[in-house]
Amino acid sequence: MTAHILVVDDDPVQRRLLKNAVERYGHAAHLAENGRIALEFLKRNPSQFNVIVLDLMMPELDGLGFLQAAGEMGIDIPVIVQTGQGGIDTVVQAMRAGAFDFVVKPVSPERIAASISNALKVDHREAKVRAVRGDRSTSVSFGDIVSASPEMLRVIDLAQRAAQSNIPVVLEGESGVGKEMIARAIQAGGERAAKPFITVNCGAIPSNMVESVLFGHEKGAFSGATERHVGKFVEADGGTLFLDEIGDLPLDVQVKLLRAVQQGEIEIVGAGKTQKVDVRLVSATNKDLIEEVRAGRFREDLYYRLNVFPITIPALRRRKEDIPHLARVFTERFSAEQKLEHALQVGPGALALLTAYDWPGNIRQLENAIFRAVVLAEGPELTEKDFPQIAAQIPDFQSPELLATAVEPARAEDADEADAGFAEAYRQSRADSALAHPMFGGPENIIVSTDETGEVRKLADVEEELIRFALKFYRGQMSQVARKLGIGRSTLYRKLKDYGIDPDDPLKEAA
Repeated sequence: MTAHILVVDDDPVQRRLLKNAVERYGHAAHLAENGRIALEFLKRNPSQFNVIVLDLMMPELDGLGFLQAAGEMGIDIPVIVQTGQGGIDTVVQAMRAGAFDFVVKPVSPERIAASISNALKVDHREAKVRAVRGDRSTSVSFGDIVSASPEMLRVIDLAQRAAQSNIPVVLEGESGVGKEMIARAIQAGGERAAKPFITVNCGAIPSNMVESVLFGHEKGAFSGATERHVGKFVEADGGTLFLDEIGDLPLDVQVKLLRAVQQGEIEIVGAGKTQKVDVRLVSATNKDLIEEVRAGRFREDLYYRLNVFPITIPALRRRKEDIPHLARVFTERFSAEQKLEHALQVGPGALALLTAYDWPGNIRQLENAIFRAVVLAEGPELTEKDFPQIAAQIPDFQSPELLATAVEPARAEDADEADAGFAEAYRQSRADSALAHPMFGGPENIIVSTDETGEVRKLADVEEELIRFALKFYRGQMSQVARKLGIGRSTLYRKLKDYGIDPDDPLKEAA
């Protein structure tokens, strides 16, 4: 089914690139030059569009203004915000304004396609259907992995390639990043999909029982062995054995594991003979195995046998763009599990809070936080108040309620009472600031933040001053200026035109 995507961007080059990316993946692209024109499209036919891709910085009506106006109109279409800056402040601001997702320019076609795909899934409530039927103990496909970050898309691509063979795979990453889910997807994506998937947490087994658990034992093999036990390798025969926290295996067991990997046979404790097994081995660790080898805690020969196809899964704090998607999926799943009459929604303030947090426990911690919030929620949507433990760990986070009651700017009469020399100091600092960098013989680089009345200067004025300085600093090399400012060259040229800046004389005052 073809989706209709509204692209809102004032840069014609960006519009063309986004149009090509949207159409490449089978969707129809509709273009608007700014937020005002986009709102007119929505007023005429609000049900025409499935997803909106929105630039934040635009003339007439910027992205945040568009989001506010669309909200007042009751428009409930997923909006993917484009930002030229990847800082967390920008992410929080976009989420507070109601954005579904954000992408950082320059954005690749694959990244925008993944974000649109996720938005369409939510729009069609496919996530809720998966939540009802899904279970963590059942088969997991690559389509069940919720992600839009470039790092995770790379992980998924590698895992899909690994699924097409029986090559040993090592999944590296912190606890809670989803290593078992990737392992299950590898199993489901290969020829062993219908075979057993057996999980062993090597760190949770007493060291004197590891060999018996993995390889099994005969009755009477040791004190307490009152009956025969089939090991995990035999249980997984024909399928996949997932060895979690493999770095915790005792060295003596590592020797037998090496034999199982090399020769495809195991020695059952007390049997006195070997047994052939056909097992696909996927291992996982939150340790640096090469460091464990150097420290003598992990066998070097086993390391090279297992580490044929390593895949590193990034921590959640390194892929914050995944947090909104995960939060929505978890909320819908737990709403269904709790048999709520109506599935809870995740409010913009809650999304901003969750995105601002670094999640040391990764996805597992986020999942548990969402579960607790759903169980205790009193309203139709989750807000910051439903995550008190998270909010308490972000002292600088300001909720929308706090922002609404923030202290008002200083009155004009208060500014009049400021020191009489302030205005003169300001004018002098403005005159000196452009040449204040050591490169130009000055002591430091100063861009003044307040005007002669003591009020914060307009963002456009500060931006203009920074662009002029960057042009001088990099001697008019436009590519380097754009790269260091974190914007595209077409955007830089547009800003030069808007501010009346001559690239050949960047410090010349605009007429």
